[in-house]
Amino acid sequence: MFQSFDSPIDPTVGPARCAALRQELARRGLDGFIVPRADAHQGEYVPPSDARLQWLTGFAGSAGVAVVLDEDAAIFVDGRYTIQVREQVDTDVFKPMHLVETPVSKWLRETLKPGMRVGFDPMLHTVNGAGRLKAACTEAGAELVALGDNPLDAVWEDRPKPPTGQVAIHPRALAGEAAGDKIARIAGEVTGAKADAVILTQPDSIAWLFNIRGSDVQHTPLPLSFALVPGSGRARIFIDARKLSGSTRDHLGEFADIEEPDVLLPALTALGGEGAVVLLDPDWTAVALAEAVTDAGGRVVHGPDPVILPKAIKNATEISGARAAHLRDGVAFCRFLAWFDQAIQEDKLDEITVAEQLEAFRMKTGRLRDISFDTISAAGPNAAIPHYRVDRQSNRVLPADSLFLIDSGGQYDDGTTDITRTIAVGSVSDEPRRHFTLVLKGHIAIATARFPIGTSGAQLDALARIALWRSGLDFDHGTGHGVGSYLSVHEGPQRISKAGHVALEAGMIVSNEPGYYRDGSHGIRIENLELVTAAEHIEGGERAMFGFEALTLAPIDRRCLMPEMLTHEETAWLDTYHARVLARIGPHLSGEDLAWLEAATRPVRG
Repeated sequence: MFQSFDSPIDPTVGPARCAALRQELARRGLDGFIVPRADAHQGEYVPPSDARLQWLTGFAGSAGVAVVLDEDAAIFVDGRYTIQVREQVDTDVFKPMHLVETPVSKWLRETLKPGMRVGFDPMLHTVNGAGRLKAACTEAGAELVALGDNPLDAVWEDRPKPPTGQVAIHPRALAGEAAGDKIARIAGEVTGAKADAVILTQPDSIAWLFNIRGSDVQHTPLPLSFALVPGSGRARIFIDARKLSGSTRDHLGEFADIEEPDVLLPALTALGGEGAVVLLDPDWTAVALAEAVTDAGGRVVHGPDPVILPKAIKNATEISGARAAHLRDGVAFCRFLAWFDQAIQEDKLDEITVAEQLEAFRMKTGRLRDISFDTISAAGPNAAIPHYRVDRQSNRVLPADSLFLIDSGGQYDDGTTDITRTIAVGSVSDEPRRHFTLVLKGHIAIATARFPIGTSGAQLDALARIALWRSGLDFDHGTGHGVGSYLSVHEGPQRISKAGHVALEAGMIVSNEPGYYRDGSHGIRIENLELVTAAEHIEGGERAMFGFEALTLAPIDRRCLMPEMLTHEETAWLDTYHARVLARIGPHLSGEDLAWLEAATRPVRG
């Protein structure tokens, strides 16, 4: 099993660990310390050795930050985790705050007193993030103090060692472009920005650029590393040599110098001393790295990581791989759904059993490298927690006459998948069926959208919500995120959300996953991955329009529907989608599995 169901969460550890941190801060003459859910790479995925926020508070979500002062402590999370944080954290010690409604900077301005000294680890905060914190502290009359070492690490006695996962070559047959050619493209971007080199800190950017994959974090093939790409000359990759076999070292050595991670700061200092101009992304680069350049006399220029956009726009080989991965994954998922419908009639199922069975079906493909995230297997009220993670304590038997939500994905060497289905367990009452249909209407609105060049995800996001809004309902997460090519299941810069301001382009992959969550009752989400298709002219139209191709191939449970709520066009879309699922998946099934699929994909009113 790639997924563990043992819970590392224990809210009772919060008081003692917070007290130990406060004692260490007092020893250092500090009045507070900021603990982000981040490592030096600033990405979503952190190894156990860098899970400081979880160790301190018990919170296991993918985004958040805590501030510990002498007498106050708060933990900040977004709308996905407002329920989860109260279950995982001792709220008598850490007061939960909504990260959007009350940002950390606002809380600091309102809470700090003049003369207070608040510490932070400059390797764990981005240039822009540190700037906001400094401004807030200054406005409150306090001082933000950059620390040379992390005081939390001083009291974390059993801290795990940094990972040394092995690095593998991602062959050109799957990547579609040689690493040397990619590096040459990025070098041109560096020159165009009038810089001498760019700092790359995101491991997925480095993995894509150098055609390598790693195993340093759970479920995502990332090699934790840094890189410098000059406008001219050889690239440099800073990576623990223990991760490299002879073949991977030879592969990297063709186009880059290989150095240890602790050489990065001296290398940036040396560039600064030469008066170099270094390009960096202020939203992703640790402030310590930027200051290593400027303190030595160099200059930094701000700009987006130049790898992010080329990585997001999949080439023909990556698109072909994505389609193959989704077909393979769809066959496994449909076999799972057929098993589920039979098993739920014969016996009671629980969340862990269902998650284990789904992973087993994916394993039978013979191509599964990992799951792409911990499966969200959520029954009844657990499904009302958008990022619920089942463990042996929370494991729930699927109640009769209810909805069951399962959000899962696979990592294959040719593509990354992510699918959510909400499934009927027995007879579902009218209110959940109405909510399901409203969510499906939003899903269809995105799937059928046609949009001109320059359209961003923010402009599409409302389409997924209008049906819910008309009923006075909404959901507190984005409608869609980008997805990598055997990389991160959450990839930028594109997304469909209120904050998704990057224009969508042909070749991008984005999820389409509106939802609705009734606290204490049920949760609904319907998710397909969509490929942005090339802009085409519509008959009688004047402008070429992009569209979406659904990569995900699995039935949407018609038993959860109120068909009378769908328009003729919406019904036609669902029938057409199901016909396509049957045509693509059916030839790979037989017997009872095929019979199940034929029944599950019948027309809504057929």
